[in-house]
Amino acid sequence: MAVLPFPEIDPVLVQIGPLAIHWYGLAYVVGIVFAWWYAKRLVSNPRLWPNGKLPMKPQDIDDFVVWAAVGVVLGGRIGYVLFYDFARYLANPGDIFAVWQGGMSFHGGILGTTIAMLLFARSRGIHAWSLFDVVAAGVPVGLGLGRLANFINSELWGRVSDMPWALVFPTGGPLPRHPSQLYEGLLEGVVLFLVLRLLTHSRLKLKAPRFVSGAFICGYGLSRIFVEFFREPDAHIGYLAGNWLTMGMILSVPMVLVGVWAMVTAKALPRHTPT
Repeated sequence: MAVLPFPEIDPVLVQIGPLAIHWYGLAYVVGIVFAWWYAKRLVSNPRLWPNGKLPMKPQDIDDFVVWAAVGVVLGGRIGYVLFYDFARYLANPGDIFAVWQGGMSFHGGILGTTIAMLLFARSRGIHAWSLFDVVAAGVPVGLGLGRLANFINSELWGRVSDMPWALVFPTGGPLPRHPSQLYEGLLEGVVLFLVLRLLTHSRLKLKAPRFVSGAFICGYGLSRIFVEFFREPDAHIGYLAGNWLTMGMILSVPMVLVGVWAMVTAKALPRHTPT
């Protein structure tokens, strides 16, 4: 059976002596930088906010970048260790720090970032939900780049498939598989970003705190659940029930519920009328 050849792309973008820059690491850096730049644009546009009053200063976003980076990396790594491969890291605790080997959990990353946002918002007297909305609006770009890096690394591939676009991954055995990383990158990255852009700039949902962040959380959860039907579960975990239920689905269901709650209960702040 003819299948598409897997593109041979070196997971290491540049290497100078012992220093190596991986596509995966570059995806994290570019994603964080884009989210920082995009958030600054959002908080500089009075048209998007209730009564034209900006919820925070662009300088606040500058200061928050470091908090966000720490929350993403620590939360993502700790989440992966706890949710996906706890036995291995318990036996080899030194591997926890080998982040260049891969192993980051989005669910852990969003939890770490949420904690960072709560602490930062409290320290600056910023409305926490508005900060959530601003950060969430730009996150999908980083998610899409991260999934593209997963594809380049030939990791987190999909289930065996006979679809004409199936690929034989170098680390996935001899059978063709769904390029599920690209499915996720398209849904979590491109589609979700465009939906949030519509909500922020056309529907002006930043005027209703937590609606945009709720849409992000719900959209990611639904995208992840859908793609899990095509993605091969981690070998050391497998299916949790039948031949379909995975850990990714279980962790995403609460996200969908929280996202729906946030959107349903979000209310636009009242307009101030001149007296």
